[in-house]
Amino acid sequence: MKANVSWDKDLSFTGTTDSGYKTVMDGNGNAISPMESVLVAAGACSSVDVVDILKKGRFDITHCDCELEAKRAEEPPRVFTEIHAHYKVTGEGITEKALARAVQLSAEKYCSVMLMLEGKVKITTSYELV
Repeated sequence: MKANVSWDKDLSFTGTTDSGYKTVMDGNGNAISPMESVLVAAGACSSVDVVDILKKGRFDITHCDCELEAKRAEEPPRVFTEIHAHYKVTGEGITEKALARAVQLSAEKYCSVMLMLEGKVKITTSYELV
């Protein structure tokens, strides 16, 4: 995997992946910030796992939201100290047990973004069937 980040102007940068996708990030609040992108990446990565695990379990999942809340250190570097991910899942026949297992497997075994942060960031999860 490769990527390139190019300075556009001011504190704005465009990241381009080797698959051709582009993301604009900005340090002045005119686009997603690099830290916001890490938070979103954790939620997206984990949500992919949760949806995939439930689908493989033959559950009819129709919606999945992952609400994320992060705390950062007060002093520079202002790294994440805590991240909480709350999953809201809708579908037919999904059991609380199956959803709990999918969330746990993602956070503890499959989500490479969360696992990369492990040991540095306290990551907690919760979920609800809607």
